[in-house]
Amino acid sequence: ANGTNTTMVVTIGNGLATATVFTANTTVGSYAVTASSAGSTSGTFMETDVARAAVTTSSGYDLVAADGGVFALGNTGYSGSMGGKVLTKPIVGMATTPDGGGYWLVASDGGVFAFGNAQFFGSEGGKRLTKPIVGMASTPDGGGYWLVASDGGVFAFGNAHFYGSEGGKRLTKPIVGMAADPMTGGYWLVASDGGVFSFNAPFAGSLGGTRLVKPIVGMAADPTTGGYWLVASDGGVFSYHAAFAGSLGGTHLTQPIVGMTADAATGGYWLVASDGGVFSYNAAFAGSLGGTRLTQPIVGMAAG
Repeated sequence: ANGTNTTMVVTIGNGLATATVFTANTTVGSYAVTASSAGSTSGTFMETDVARAAVTTSSGYDLVAADGGVFALGNTGYSGSMGGKVLTKPIVGMATTPDGGGYWLVASDGGVFAFGNAQFFGSEGGKRLTKPIVGMASTPDGGGYWLVASDGGVFAFGNAHFYGSEGGKRLTKPIVGMAADPMTGGYWLVASDGGVFSFNAPFAGSLGGTRLVKPIVGMAADPTTGGYWLVASDGGVFSYHAAFAGSLGGTHLTQPIVGMTADAATGGYWLVASDGGVFSYNAAFAGSLGGTRLTQPIVGMAAG
């Protein structure tokens, strides 16, 4: 930064450098990098360093019920809930801040409720929606979030960039969830038939056109590989460029699975059922609400 550096590199036939390895500095900003070799035209590309969000490894998870009740399990902190309060529409999902110090809840009418160190960046509450909101995802640095509707419409708030949506397009089945790509800042949408739609995020595959025993109900991004998992209501898990650690497919469940989230510490994941039962796969089990009497069913979960 703030100067010129020159280094010699070794490349293979297609120009891929094998040495020296370039390492970006920690100064936020954009830099021009010029590469040249004898007998070839030089080329210039831009490198941008961005501030990295403070991230803690997963030590637990939060569950949210349709009435806005929040249940913090493990070492996650409880920052409040909408439990016992009057809601215009039920809660359908949640997302946590990068350091686990707060979370957002979203209702089917697009209302957003922020708790802890999660900032409120706006909502669709009070606006006329073509279809109800079914999920949300936060940006990697926690500076914004996206909401997604069942017709694939995407609504961006804060520093969340709008990369496109399925709104206004004909879908075979409704959208049921979304996940943010921590590597690109983009996002994926998933439909109940397992169709995946990528927006500034790599497409690794989908179940669209595949016969499923039960519908897909959610997805989660693998922060280690840049891939994703899909989960069905019977607990079947489908991996795409993400490590498969197991599933509940073929297992008798008391209540259907309604969501999943990834464990950044282990590369595994948790599944949650509508009765609050939690199932861990290469992820630390921090407890569940299975067998507990709930006022309203659980509708989602997020890593703390």
